[in-house]
Amino acid sequence: MPLKRILAVFLVALLVVNTVAESPYRFFEWNVTYGTIWPLGLPQKGILINGQFPGPDIVSVTNDNVIINVFNNLDEPFLLTWNGIQNRRNSFEDGVWGTTCPIPPGKNFTYILQVKDQIGSFFYFPSTGFHKAAGGFGGFRILSRPGIPVPFDEPAGDFTVLIGDWYKSNHTYLKSILDRNHKLPFVDSILINGHGPQGPNRASFTVDQGKTYRLRISNVGLEHSLNFRIEGHKMKLVEVEGTHTMQETYSSLDVHVGQSYSVLITADQAPRDYHIVVSNRFSSILLTTTGVLHYSNSNQEVTGPPPGGPTSEIGWSLNQARSIRTNLTASGPRPNPQGSYHYGMINTTRTIRLANSAGQVNGKQRYAINSVSFVPTKSNTPLKLADYFKIGGFTPGNIPDAPTGKGIYLDTSVLQTDYRTFIEIVFENKEGIVQSWHLNGYAFWVVGMDGGKWSPASRDQYNLRDAVSRITTQVYPRSWTAIYIALDNVGMWNLRSEFWARQYLGQQLYMRVYTTSTSWRDEYPIPINALLCGDVAGRHKRPL
Repeated sequence: MPLKRILAVFLVALLVVNTVAESPYRFFEWNVTYGTIWPLGLPQKGILINGQFPGPDIVSVTNDNVIINVFNNLDEPFLLTWNGIQNRRNSFEDGVWGTTCPIPPGKNFTYILQVKDQIGSFFYFPSTGFHKAAGGFGGFRILSRPGIPVPFDEPAGDFTVLIGDWYKSNHTYLKSILDRNHKLPFVDSILINGHGPQGPNRASFTVDQGKTYRLRISNVGLEHSLNFRIEGHKMKLVEVEGTHTMQETYSSLDVHVGQSYSVLITADQAPRDYHIVVSNRFSSILLTTTGVLHYSNSNQEVTGPPPGGPTSEIGWSLNQARSIRTNLTASGPRPNPQGSYHYGMINTTRTIRLANSAGQVNGKQRYAINSVSFVPTKSNTPLKLADYFKIGGFTPGNIPDAPTGKGIYLDTSVLQTDYRTFIEIVFENKEGIVQSWHLNGYAFWVVGMDGGKWSPASRDQYNLRDAVSRITTQVYPRSWTAIYIALDNVGMWNLRSEFWARQYLGQQLYMRVYTTSTSWRDEYPIPINALLCGDVAGRHKRPL
């Protein structure tokens, strides 16, 4: 066995003693490389995991310890983040620049994740170097523990469906455009599980007539909201990012960037092949990619034009979003669906209004939240490490709680919040785009969304009974979306636009969840194999 693998196994053995011993372990070893991919019929340089594009699925069960040993064989630093995995009390493993040092070329890092008290459909993707435009993404599902009831019968099959917009250009070229602080051009196409719209290599899913299947649909793209539909088939929504939902039926479903949905479909049509259609939304340029729902006893290939879907209708999408509600009678990770409290019966202690904006700083394109465009610390030290080792380099609370109307300026924006409080965040979008926001480390209740300007009177229309709890929410053009969050996960967490060029050029911040009374008992210690970089590299020892 090579020496570096022996060391990796030894480190995992040491790490195991610090995790929850009674929970099962699932081990993965991933080799990250560049390779030639052909999603649009032309060769491109893509990121492969164990030779696969997209990467392999992670299948786990509630409370499992998921051990992923990642070998970076690229020629540049690499980092994976786990979209929706809460990493409770352990933001060191979160996999974004502000919490975790990238894996240097030729080195490896072992992620130690525990999917504590979670179920549902999520995904992972690379978070640095605009690698997301090259691949390296895959599905991450968390199944319910045996004995915990699920509010639908076991499906005959369970498919991961990764959809997203895509460029023909190499990710390094796209990154160079952003590094010059310019906007990216319009995307070239849409992919379904790494397949574009051309030729016989479209994505295909085989089903048996009369049986029901689960599709876990995630928008892993860079910018565009997408509409998903299947010719001749209805979709029953059953789960959204870890929450069992009321089982509404839809003919098509809007999936915004960073979002994941589980639907059930029944193969109840005549035995032939049917179009699976994904198209972009809210744009003057319409892109469409099709896959195939193949009946195993089919005697006819897919024919005719794919069914049309919504294009620019905001109201249609808003009404659909409001129809997605929590199934209050369903169990979640535990048998008791509501736990010890209900979100609608708790008073919030703080309201934070966050407004996205775009503009120029010194003649260069930037994107901001409350006028602050995020930049890393000068030493490129992850904020979590700088905080842990008390070396400074950033100022908690340096972003205002409400829009100021000022011009955009650069800073390492960190929102200071108090551990174990219950807060309201209102996302305000005065731009003409659909925005998408994600918060690492948490799920939040989407209590309201509407057009126009938010005011305290807007709370009168909040859903305080069965709002869906999720990890990513959209904000429609010239509209607002309000969320409630119970800040019960201590650490440093990334709040970002899921429009990846906007995130790259500053539309993100970090939320520091601590109080003066927070102690080491509230948070796991730094992992003994944690990479150190920036100002802490070579200067600090990891405590055992």
